[in-house]
Amino acid sequence: MQAREQGVVDDLYWREEYEPITEDDAFLRRIVAGSDLPALLVALAAVTRDFSLLRDDIRPPQPLSDIAGFPHGGMSPEQQSEARELAFEALRRVRDERLTTVETLTEAQAEDILTWITNEANPEYHPMLMHDMALVEGKGGKPQWNFDDVAVGREFNVAVIGSGVSGMAAAYRLKQAGVPYTVFEKGHTVGGTWWKNTYPGVRLDTPNYAYSFSFAQRDDWPQQFSQGSEIFEYTCQVARRGGLEENIEFNTEVTSAVYDESAGLWNVDIIDGSGRPLSRQFNAVISAVGQLDRPKYPDVEGRESFAGVQMHSAEWDSSVDVAGKRVAVIGTGASAYQIVPAIVDQVSALTIFQRSSPWMLPTQGYYEDMPESVQWLVGKLPHYGQWLRFWQHWLGVEGRQHTTIAEPGWDKPGSVSAVNERVRRSLTELLATQYADRPDLLAKVTPNYLVGGKRMLRDNGVWSESLKKPQTTLVTEGLARMVPEGIITGDGVLHEVDIIVYATGFHASEFLEPLKITGRRNMDLHEYWGGDAKAFAGITVPNFPNLFIVTGPNTGHVVNGSLYSMIEYGVEYILESIRLIIENDLKALDLKQDVLDGYVEKLDAANATKAWGHPTVKTWYKNKFGRVSQIWPYPVVEFWKITRNVNLDHYNKLS
Repeated sequence: MQAREQGVVDDLYWREEYEPITEDDAFLRRIVAGSDLPALLVALAAVTRDFSLLRDDIRPPQPLSDIAGFPHGGMSPEQQSEARELAFEALRRVRDERLTTVETLTEAQAEDILTWITNEANPEYHPMLMHDMALVEGKGGKPQWNFDDVAVGREFNVAVIGSGVSGMAAAYRLKQAGVPYTVFEKGHTVGGTWWKNTYPGVRLDTPNYAYSFSFAQRDDWPQQFSQGSEIFEYTCQVARRGGLEENIEFNTEVTSAVYDESAGLWNVDIIDGSGRPLSRQFNAVISAVGQLDRPKYPDVEGRESFAGVQMHSAEWDSSVDVAGKRVAVIGTGASAYQIVPAIVDQVSALTIFQRSSPWMLPTQGYYEDMPESVQWLVGKLPHYGQWLRFWQHWLGVEGRQHTTIAEPGWDKPGSVSAVNERVRRSLTELLATQYADRPDLLAKVTPNYLVGGKRMLRDNGVWSESLKKPQTTLVTEGLARMVPEGIITGDGVLHEVDIIVYATGFHASEFLEPLKITGRRNMDLHEYWGGDAKAFAGITVPNFPNLFIVTGPNTGHVVNGSLYSMIEYGVEYILESIRLIIENDLKALDLKQDVLDGYVEKLDAANATKAWGHPTVKTWYKNKFGRVSQIWPYPVVEFWKITRNVNLDHYNKLS
């Protein structure tokens, strides 16, 4: 742990030394044959310090991927053969010279690696990418300042609401800067989404290595898309390793926050673990309550009259046994796609109520364990897991964004561009193949909206298998009302069931509900928004000084980017804001309204050029006014740039 303790490497999972390689040549060749070559070559170059391994003639070309990524970044068979031989010889050297550690990189070495692994992508990406290269000192998100040095005796305390991944990121950076803070968590543990969602089949739909903090780069993930319990355990480990739990007050709910203009303080009202109402004062409040926290139920007549068991996917009752029962699943979104295959063979009858069918991304490895090569390399080749994480991170930076951009003048129904049309045809053909033996189902599962208009789901074939089973019925007639015996659909048919599972999502556009937030001049945040949440970079809102939001309006990602990147970049903006407030002896920063208006005008125009912004698309990305309030429409590097510096001219400086 020496390098991390000395502050050189900002990674809670840093290992100073790895196991020596003792396996023979035949074994090494087998490992190389099963490895993702770009990540392997970079890891070997870093360990051996032989950067000549990263030859221009074997640089991964990385053609744009419409649906599924190209193996080895699109290397040709000839390139792969040459790369494997180079990797084998380098791996032998690691073994023979007993190389069990890795040194940090100079910025020049990091630049060379980036040029190679990104195939000479625009250099403006390099600073952002170095943020996730733990071996490059001083390029990550660790604050380059300390509270005691800046505050010079001034008191300044920060409240963080929530200890999910957003709250944990905020707490970690505040702790690094030495800023006094308290995290209020209404639950009994950290993890947010990952301790709340325990429904059968819950797992990631993002490649696992890319779903982690830059400061906590776990390298021994067991599966390519881990189960929910594994992600929850990761959040617990991060909290323990980062020493975050000592500043978290569990079983404590924040009910309101009121800004005192004269004092420049937030009065935060809480209900503690014993049920006592208390009030505490803070200089700043960071909301890390997330977007997908409040379950949404369908507005159906008679729902309270149903005599059986009802539960939302986010409030799964583990005491309920579905075996042998007649189960209804309402919804065919992300959670339903995981629940249905997990329970279909246990129930006596499964009725799925579908409003619209999702587009699916073929992902054959969705349930699979990590390959043998990865499991071996993370223990033997220093920093290999972190380089694999970086490779996955880079591939997702812009991802499939090109498939959702509307082409000016395009007028073909069902798509927004030639690329979008090509993707639609390919995915439609995949569905036709899956349901060749069930044309009745094919008509129901083929989406009737634009590709990219809604969230696309991971598919390894188990969904179609589940729908084809004799005990399964897919209903598309719509819900009319509920009665004690079950659900009556729009065609008047009664579907008798014992259990109803609501896989119906969340109140995603109702940011910060049900918190009552009162800012300057007694302005209520939710009245100010009026159901149309807006915030500069998703972080700050006029009239609410020193209120900062993590994963606020328009910070969601769809076909490009990473949840963790959006969280971390936003948190770094917040830390820089706090530094400037303290350094300039201000009470607070209050965003100017015209700054927000100009920002939102450009943001809305950009979202209008995407498939999800098309007027024909109905999606939870849009709020009740039809405005896209969830999604970041630009390349990720634009969010990086906007969060690098806090422009004080954007704010009224309160003193």
